[in-house]
Amino acid sequence: MSAVRTQWASPGCLHSPRFSTRSVKIAVCVKFPATIKTLLLKQSFALTRLLNPPHSLSMSFSSSSCMDGSYAEIVVVRHGETEWNADGRIQGHLDVELNEAGKQQAALVADRLSKEPKISAVYSSDLKRALVTAETIAAKCGGLEVITDPDLRERNLGELQGLVFREAAKLSPKAHKAFLSHRTDQDIPGGGESLGHLFQRCTSSLQRIGNKHKGERVVVVSHGGVIRSLYKRACPNGKSGGKVLNTSVNIFHLCDEEWTIKSWGDVSHLQQTGYLESGFGGDKTSG
Repeated sequence: MSAVRTQWASPGCLHSPRFSTRSVKIAVCVKFPATIKTLLLKQSFALTRLLNPPHSLSMSFSSSSCMDGSYAEIVVVRHGETEWNADGRIQGHLDVELNEAGKQQAALVADRLSKEPKISAVYSSDLKRALVTAETIAAKCGGLEVITDPDLRERNLGELQGLVFREAAKLSPKAHKAFLSHRTDQDIPGGGESLGHLFQRCTSSLQRIGNKHKGERVVVVSHGGVIRSLYKRACPNGKSGGKVLNTSVNIFHLCDEEWTIKSWGDVSHLQQTGYLESGFGGDKTSG
């Protein structure tokens, strides 16, 4: 029977002036006998979430060599759902607002983060779907002002923007082919970006934030394509990060140029609600 083991990092690595002393959970795929899994399930709620995380990945992440106060903990959140997400329509740089489900998702993740260690700052893409999500979080976490950064925008998808994904190959075949290309220098017709350009701008943005907020915990609200690029920066030789669901929580530790992922794809705040089954754009489409 498969289960997920919790590997506890040394508490001494996690204490800083802005953090509460706590253990970091790192998911590692292993095989456990049924009797051991039963015992594990009786432990803390946090461990239970790891054993049964809906839509989140079980993966191992490298430990950080950073000492107290020398790293920034950055909680990267994907925006809430939009009508275009629900319809399977490609968004890119188009400014689409949250739908009612997205607003509820934003409220749920905000409530969750307000109960966790103190947030020092909230950053966001300047597109409405991310900004409103960020503003909801900021209001719940002490009334912080949201700092916008256009470098946190979704990938510009050129001619594909506004098309229903399943119709894109027929309506714009050249752009669709460019979109499916794995070449990092492949631009998309109609002013769209290459994967390489997206990677450079969004990882540079997160690095700036990390450099500014060492010893602090901050939130960054962005988009599916951006978050996948951040994952690639932290795990360049790792397997795919998989689908990035709306308002999923992904925690990065940045220590100078060293990036470590401490938690990935956590949507436990959406459990037992009607707002979990969304996420179009969280894979290789537009977020």
